[in-house]
Amino acid sequence: MNVSTDLNGALAANIDRLTDRQRRVEAEAPWSERLAGRITAFTGSMLFVLLHLCFFGGWIVWNLWLAPKFDPTFVVLAMIASVEAIFLSTFVLISQNRMAAQAQARADLDLHINLLAEHELSRLTTLVRRIAERLDIEPPADLAEIEQDVRAEDVLDTLDQVTPRQSAG
Repeated sequence: MNVSTDLNGALAANIDRLTDRQRRVEAEAPWSERLAGRITAFTGSMLFVLLHLCFFGGWIVWNLWLAPKFDPTFVVLAMIASVEAIFLSTFVLISQNRMAAQAQARADLDLHINLLAEHELSRLTTLVRRIAERLDIEPPADLAEIEQDVRAEDVLDTLDQVTPRQSAG
């Protein structure tokens, strides 16, 4: 897939590579996850709602108003709905677990790219300071602080200390 040529060439190439990778990851997913994804996609559609409206609505209308006497299959209807709910919730959970893993992978990628960009900017700041010194230009006072690499683990440790933990129960 080729992205619009209006974008920066590197950005368009990155989008193409990430799109290809996403397709490859989806194709390599176990059949059970792919099946769960398809079922979840279908059950989240209006067609699914309409089919259920017709099926369950028809069953209810038949049993309440059209059947000559009370039809005990209402119990079967309740059982079908309960078993279906169990399976649908399981499929939704499988899909959510997969989406959570993908979101975590993207968050990790974002963190690594941000750390790399921060490191590169620190190096560029050092270079700019050296150029300024060579040209006999006084660099800003806080340049030394900008030149220092930020250690991700220090930031995470500090955030853990200042962020209140939510209890599990």
